[in-house]
This record gives sequence, C-alpha cells and structure tokens, in this order.
Amino acid sequence: MVRKLLFILGAVVTLTLPTGCILNQYSSDPNTRMQQLLHQSEDLRQIEGEWRRFWFNDQPSHLTPERVHGGII
Repeated sequence: MVRKLLFILGAVVTLTLPTGCILNQYSSDPNTRMQQLLHQSEDLRQIEGEWRRFWFNDQPSHLTPERVHGGII
C-alpha cells in the first residue's frame, strides 16, 4: 500500500513539474521584457520562411495551367 502511494506521489510530482507554470521566462523589467518578446516574435516570423524553403513551397507550382519556363516569349 505504501509503495503504491509513493508511486502515485512520484507520478504526480513528475507530471506537474515540467509544465512551466511555476517559472516565468520573461524578465520583470518592462524594457528587458519588451526586448525578449520582440526577439521571440522575430524568431517565430522567420520560421515560416524556413518551413516553406524546407518543403519547397516557395517554388512555382508545376500544376498551374501557366507554365513558368524562364524563356523569352
């Protein structure tokens, strides 16, 4: 019975600690916090371009009716 209670207590502690609810990741100084938020939003903005380049979404589609061949018409 004691082993079962210790296991449940350990599981609860393990599942609740890494949630990030306890720690604040931003500074309490408003100027520093604004800089941190700007850097984070810039990183999130740039990841869209990286994702599109990785999946080649920035290339012209070959399924369009107008072919883009780069030649002189």
